[in-house]
Amino acid sequence: MGRPKQYDRTELLDRAVELFRRQGFNGTSTAELVEELGVNRKSMYAEFGSKQELFEATLEHYNDHHLTRVLSPIEASDAGIEAIQQAFTGYASASEGWFNGRGCLMCNTAVERGALDPASGRFAAAYLDRINEAFRNALGNARYSGDLGEAADVDELAGFLTSALIGVAASIRAEAPPEQLYATARVVGSLLDAHRPVAQG
Repeated sequence: MGRPKQYDRTELLDRAVELFRRQGFNGTSTAELVEELGVNRKSMYAEFGSKQELFEATLEHYNDHHLTRVLSPIEASDAGIEAIQQAFTGYASASEGWFNGRGCLMCNTAVERGALDPASGRFAAAYLDRINEAFRNALGNARYSGDLGEAADVDELAGFLTSALIGVAASIRAEAPPEQLYATARVVGSLLDAHRPVAQG
């Protein structure tokens, strides 16, 4: 029988998330991965196969765990306009702390690798689709509940909100001033308020 693993795969992927988030794929060497993960090179390759395969496993892990925590409020069956507003405000608030300069691993990858690496491109496309569907979900719920006017175009609003959120995530990576991101959240709130039904006097 082989010796039992002296490491936890999920913990390794969590560590890889943070290293790739800080430095990107191209900026991260194999030696840095070995040091950050706390395993020897042989164990890392035995578990993941290559740096590319480790990166892809990291993206999948990020999507399943980290991104799900962020998007679950607008993916929820009862999500509505308030959940959308809170998503933007939450990103702005996160920019004031540890998240500043790191941003979203999936957004960073879309910018750095999406057009260069087919695997990264597929993850980036799925990421954009997931965000867009989450916004469509929340907007659709709002329309069903009467909190969004019938004239509002759900598809166009979802597309705009997706682009806006990606822009916010990229701005956090670039260490934009938090007030700039709070301003974005306020404008999004004003836009959504403008699409609420007009109260009948």
